[in-house]
Amino acid sequence: MPKLDQIIVIDIEATCWRKQPPPGQEHEIIEVGIATLDLKLCQPLEKESLLVKPEVSTVSEFCTQLTTLTQEQVDGGMSFKQACDRLRKQYGTANRVWASYGNYDRTQFERQCQARQVPYPFSTRHINIKTWLAIAYGLPKEVGMAQALELLNLPLMGTHHRGVDDAWNIAHILAHLIQGYRNDDR
Repeated sequence: MPKLDQIIVIDIEATCWRKQPPPGQEHEIIEVGIATLDLKLCQPLEKESLLVKPEVSTVSEFCTQLTTLTQEQVDGGMSFKQACDRLRKQYGTANRVWASYGNYDRTQFERQCQARQVPYPFSTRHINIKTWLAIAYGLPKEVGMAQALELLNLPLMGTHHRGVDDAWNIAHILAHLIQGYRNDDR
């Protein structure tokens, strides 16, 4: 039975390159940004960044420019398995609804869990906020997170493309969508 007290909002950053990955390297999660959204209060409560040490890839200069994360920082991070364990134990992700902005985070977790033989840390109850926003606002196509914040007149807090800050911003987008539904006279 899923707990419906919070939604766990996730935003990941992964190793990336301007073009294709160098030989032998792949997209690997290097940060898991987490924001908890309290459903009773309909507001974000806390946020956390889990830095993850990549196993086969290195952080490119392009990746550092985009995310501000350096190889040295992620080298001090936890293993991917430890990050997944922490999500399950500290945030109860296997028994809670979770959300991300788009499907990339979900599919990257699925792919990396399968490749590393690490148990998937999330429930099957996933909310794609990017699609929900586009449908709710009758947009002709999905928009990026920064554009969504502008559309909703919400400030972009922190550093864009840092998982922890993006998760926090996405949690505010989700809170706005939920509040709009709750305030609607149906």
